[in-house]
Amino acid sequence: MAWQPQPGPLVQLSQCLRGSLSGHDIAAQKSAEQMLRQAKTSPDINNYLTYISVTPNPPEGFDTTTYHPARSAAAIMLKNNFKSSYRSIPEPSKVYVKSTILAGLQDGNAQIRNFVGNVVTEVVRQGGVLGWPQVLPQLLSMVANENGQSTAEAQDGAMGALFKICEDNKRLLDQDYPNQGRPLAYLLPKFLDLTASPNPKLRSRALSAINVFFNEPIALTARENVNNILPRVVRLTTDENEDVRRFVCRTFSLLADGMPTVLLPHIEGIVDYTISQQKDIQNEELALDAAEFFFEASSAPALRDAFGPYLNRVVPVLLDSMIYSEDDQLRLEGEAEDADLEDEEKDIKPQFATSKTSRSNAGGTLTSNPPPTNGQSNPAANGFAYEDDDELSEGEIDEYDDGDMDPEEEWNLRKCSAAALDSIASHFGGPVFNVTLPWLMENLAHKDWQNREAAVLALGAIGPGCMQDIEPHLPNLVPYMLSLLSDQQPVVRQISSWALSRFAGWASHLDPAGKQQYFEPMMEGILRCMLDNNKKVQESAASAFATLEEQANTELMPYSAVIVQQFVRCFGRYKDRNMYILYDCVQTLAEYAGPELAKPELVDSLMPALIARWEKVQDQSREMFPLLECLAFVATALGNGFTPFAKPFFMRCIRIIQNNLEAGAGAASQPYLDVPDKDFLVTSLDLLSSIIQALEEPYSSELAKSAQPNLFEMLAYCMKDGNNDVKQSAYALLGDCSIYIFPQLQPYLPTLLEILLHQLDLSHVAADPDTACRVLNNACWSCGEMAMRHKAGMAPYVDRLLSKLALIMFAENVPESINENAAIALGRLGIGCHQQLAPHLANFAVPFLRAMQKVSWTDEKGHAYKGFASVVLDNPQAMEQCLLDFFAEMANAPGVFLTGMQDDGPLQSFERVLAQYKALIGDGWDTYLHNLAPLQEQSLRQLYTF
Repeated sequence: MAWQPQPGPLVQLSQCLRGSLSGHDIAAQKSAEQMLRQAKTSPDINNYLTYISVTPNPPEGFDTTTYHPARSAAAIMLKNNFKSSYRSIPEPSKVYVKSTILAGLQDGNAQIRNFVGNVVTEVVRQGGVLGWPQVLPQLLSMVANENGQSTAEAQDGAMGALFKICEDNKRLLDQDYPNQGRPLAYLLPKFLDLTASPNPKLRSRALSAINVFFNEPIALTARENVNNILPRVVRLTTDENEDVRRFVCRTFSLLADGMPTVLLPHIEGIVDYTISQQKDIQNEELALDAAEFFFEASSAPALRDAFGPYLNRVVPVLLDSMIYSEDDQLRLEGEAEDADLEDEEKDIKPQFATSKTSRSNAGGTLTSNPPPTNGQSNPAANGFAYEDDDELSEGEIDEYDDGDMDPEEEWNLRKCSAAALDSIASHFGGPVFNVTLPWLMENLAHKDWQNREAAVLALGAIGPGCMQDIEPHLPNLVPYMLSLLSDQQPVVRQISSWALSRFAGWASHLDPAGKQQYFEPMMEGILRCMLDNNKKVQESAASAFATLEEQANTELMPYSAVIVQQFVRCFGRYKDRNMYILYDCVQTLAEYAGPELAKPELVDSLMPALIARWEKVQDQSREMFPLLECLAFVATALGNGFTPFAKPFFMRCIRIIQNNLEAGAGAASQPYLDVPDKDFLVTSLDLLSSIIQALEEPYSSELAKSAQPNLFEMLAYCMKDGNNDVKQSAYALLGDCSIYIFPQLQPYLPTLLEILLHQLDLSHVAADPDTACRVLNNACWSCGEMAMRHKAGMAPYVDRLLSKLALIMFAENVPESINENAAIALGRLGIGCHQQLAPHLANFAVPFLRAMQKVSWTDEKGHAYKGFASVVLDNPQAMEQCLLDFFAEMANAPGVFLTGMQDDGPLQSFERVLAQYKALIGDGWDTYLHNLAPLQEQSLRQLYTF
């Protein structure tokens, strides 16, 4: 007999479920939640939850309105139970749920259908695709109305569940199962059939489901069948339904990103189609999806090159899409001066720490800043799910609710068009400028502010990519943009600040007369806007000034006093939100004009402003992250000049680390406690590093010695932390302590070296390669720094370190910088422990030299070769396979480098090695050296005495 609920428990559970969502009655809510926790121990709990979820008829004591929250809560709790306790749910209960839950997809209420779809998805995710083999055919049958009895609601609910299953199980659906094949090979043709459904909602949702599998990484089945899919998508370009056409645009965008070559034969038709959709200004969402195609395609080399013939069609549409709509114009014209109003907590964007840069030898270039987004979220994924048209139930929280998000902070048609134009201009340059110029001339002089604003946005967007063509016009354009910094409309002042910063690189590198005419007014104008009466203008100007600082680089140094004075005024006026970008301005100035900041008059001006803010910000505030990062740069810039201010900063960092570690330990033992934010550890560790680097040794040693609790004991905990960003900063601090305060560190090395040995393991890289590689880089680097100073004291660890470092040095699946840092650490280990390494030389000499050849000649490389040479002297016969490679490296060393390092460098060691081999080889020495390239042999004889 099928399971049936008992009336009494059914009513009681429904009351508890409804009470759990009673946000207006906290006591009742807590009581209900307690009763639900007790109910979870019942073996039938999931049966009851399923029954309540799918049964629209209310039990005794309820009506339809009061029963709805109970049904919603039941479905939510059922999903969570399957998520957290799938394996412990009795098998009969799983069978009941699977046989019953699909009925809820036919419910008349869209929200219930949505919640039930979440349950179905969770059951599939936990039990696997083959754990419920009937579900996909059953859902597809409901959607296709194969039995003629599916209502529109049932089709909608089933399609929603199918989409969620695809989204949450993308990899499993594309997996090849023995005797089963790939589930996706069964699904895709069904979805393609549904794109021909007479129901436009099903057509759009079927295409949306297909798009899931074109998101990176693209599913193999979708990749193999793209030639069957694309004609169906092209057929939908003429669909009368706007949502269908939106998803067509998204398909093209996804393919432009992941499989651009399949679009090449159709590029002209796709360009014309997306242009026509982007021109549909009555439907901004459709226009945005069309613009996304140009944004994605402009970044795909295979497609971007094919854009050339269509620039005169594409660029004008992008330009017109950058003009504010009438609704936006009305909203923006209503903005008031608000600089003196305090910020509300919701106005302040979340902040995340930037971990200390990894000790990597690999360099990188940063692209120029894209059009301003004021910190808004990133572009939506092109395969985004269709929207649910239901209301939230009582007490339910929408996890994607942005509250009162400022429309200016959303990714929209205007920003997408500007970003696409920026990308296209960066590739094509002059041709884009030629198409843009007539539009610019018309709109820069336009009577309406919104057209002038869009023209300045366009000018900034194409600036870096079209610099060669724009440069002759800048003597006229820059003064015009400077005049707009006083425009009546705040949004015009915003965009003008940003656009000017895009040309700061040009202005800052002119001759003295040119700087006076263009760069100085540009700098002064943006600085002035940093104290605008509108907060958004302040924010935009501060962001623009940070960009100007980066572009001008050391050219900024003569103006440091003027800049610091304005920054101090900003500290006095800014409210909480804009402080974050002000910190960025200060740290960027410290980075590029550091020596100037160390002047006493600038220190006396800047430090009180920073200290005042430091004293105001609470330990738990997320503002602490950018403040600590800023102070780290300032400490480095001031050097020994930071000494009078160091102790309070140092001790507060110790306290923050202690509190965070203690809170983390508490959360680990008591699951109901919140896990503390690790960014507090990252930024505090980084500031400690900067202070230790900045101060002279007696002062930094005294700080480390007086720290309570002990600095190195806390460092040990941080080195073992589960968060890679924390470990990255911890190993950076370990290396800095080795360099600057080694006597204080030395007593703790036995503990710290054991932790480091555990970290030098390639198995850690698999889980999160990017962050784990940065940790491994810093661990290798800090190992080398300790070896440099501990010398023979490393003897107890040499064998294990050799084993670990050699494996890392040999590894081919990690960035080269890690191989190089491991080689440098191993070489430095040879300074004090060469005799222990010598018997193993033949095993590691070849990969050591291979890694070292890629490293530029720095002191670290010099130390490594000094140690390696000592190892070679102990076992010269082991170099038989690679001796010439070693001699070639010696010959490549710059003479200035060799003499500059003096006794710390490898010069004398290299000469002893050469002398030893000369004695060993004897009369054949000169003949042997002839095996080197002539210039290398000549260099070797000139650099060294042997």
